[in-house]
Amino acid sequence: MQNFTLHNPTRILFGQGRIADISREIPTGARVLVTYGGGSVVKTGTLAEVKSALKDFTVFEFAGIEPNPTYETLMQAIELARREQIDFLLAVGGGSVIDGTKFIAAAIPFSGDPWDILAKGAAIERAIPFGSVLTLPATGSEMNNFAVVSRRASSDKLAFSSPVVFPLFSVLDPSKTFTLPPRQVANGVVDAFVHVTEQYLTYPADAKVQDRFAEGLLLTLIEEGPRALQEPENYAVRANLMWTATLALNGLIGAGVPQDWATHMLGHELTALHGLDHAQTLAVLLPAMLQVCREEKREKLLQYADRIWGLREGNAEARINQAIEHTRQFFESLQVPTRLSDYGIGTEAISALMAQLERHGMVALGEHQDLDIARSQQVYEMAA
Repeated sequence: MQNFTLHNPTRILFGQGRIADISREIPTGARVLVTYGGGSVVKTGTLAEVKSALKDFTVFEFAGIEPNPTYETLMQAIELARREQIDFLLAVGGGSVIDGTKFIAAAIPFSGDPWDILAKGAAIERAIPFGSVLTLPATGSEMNNFAVVSRRASSDKLAFSSPVVFPLFSVLDPSKTFTLPPRQVANGVVDAFVHVTEQYLTYPADAKVQDRFAEGLLLTLIEEGPRALQEPENYAVRANLMWTATLALNGLIGAGVPQDWATHMLGHELTALHGLDHAQTLAVLLPAMLQVCREEKREKLLQYADRIWGLREGNAEARINQAIEHTRQFFESLQVPTRLSDYGIGTEAISALMAQLERHGMVALGEHQDLDIARSQQVYEMAA
């Protein structure tokens, strides 16, 4: 097991009715900016519930944070927050709203050009404190310090992280996910699944606790993901999915083990140029990535084949092939297509994707930093 430092300060308020408790988590007298996306939190009554809980605070609202939040939209929120002297933020929504709010929190007190936070990795000395009310389990953003932001003008999709952008608290009420469209439920399952594999399908580090924990999360997603689509108001199913998605990327299973993230980096370019949902890019690219990197990942792929898919017969190569195919079939069973052609993207699009990777310096990816441009091209070609 590798050396690691693990610290996660986010307080989790889990369960039905926990929105009512957020007033205890916010400093008395705070000027609160509530951020959210489209109208779903309005239609479902979640926003009204939040505003009721904040009745003793001065509250402002900012709506319209998109899936794959854009720099252009977030800058409007930053201007509003600065103008109204906001000193607390509350994100109400899924990972995109929470990611966007992390950027807002970091950018409000930032003295330079906020784009430098993303494009240049500028140091973030402080951020406005914030909390979240999660409505879509997927990204784990509710309990980590990572965020991804897109810029329409330049077709960029870039990530940043900082210890100062952990949410102070996050409300996880599984009942708030009952009305999610099937596409969003399926995307959330895929997203969480690939978050786990990015930290698990690398090479052995004799980290038995992290491995078993990761395997437990994968098995839960395989069992409960299809059930969530079939039984949308099954609280127990939604509770397990919600907590699994949070644990998939809160630092625990990645502590002391090698991590990959190449599938995510290649996926960001698909979203930036073609507008695919984040989870759709992962479903397309992961099976191809596993094939291209099968030798480096051989031992963990065989462990994955055995412990996740119960594949114990036949030679090693056959078991690896079957494990990758089972992964693809799982995504397809959730109605998330796994080929670029399924989204109308042909091989002629690959050259532009390669140019984006080079422009963003994504030329040595993976747990060994050996996924170069040529091998990334192989992944895109295999995903076609």
